[in-house]
Amino acid sequence: VRLEESGGGSAQAGGSLRLSCLVSGLSGRRSSMAWFRQAPGKGREGVAYIDSLASTGYTDSVKGRFSISKDNAKNTLILQMNSLNPEDTAMYFCAAERRSLGSWFSSQVYKYWGQGTQVTVSS
Repeated sequence: VRLEESGGGSAQAGGSLRLSCLVSGLSGRRSSMAWFRQAPGKGREGVAYIDSLASTGYTDSVKGRFSISKDNAKNTLILQMNSLNPEDTAMYFCAAERRSLGSWFSSQVYKYWGQGTQVTVSS
């Protein structure tokens, strides 16, 4: 199984970025997947998840600004990020397959991880 993120980069506050996570060796359609982020000196934070029925959830700080979805034809997980602010600056990771019960926003419950893509938002 391989997860490969792309789409990170730099943006101005108020701008948008679209992250993609290409999944191989696993059916993204049938898998629960999530986006996490980690800022320097901080722990890994759950940002958004989408389950096998396409139900979604978001951490409070990104509700109304970020949108998670799957492109099943391309086996790709997407995170559309709008109204970015400097607090969104972090390395963003995609994760797949829950291996245990627990919070959807806990990094401990996901089995597979990508290498991350950097997002930097300037004011």
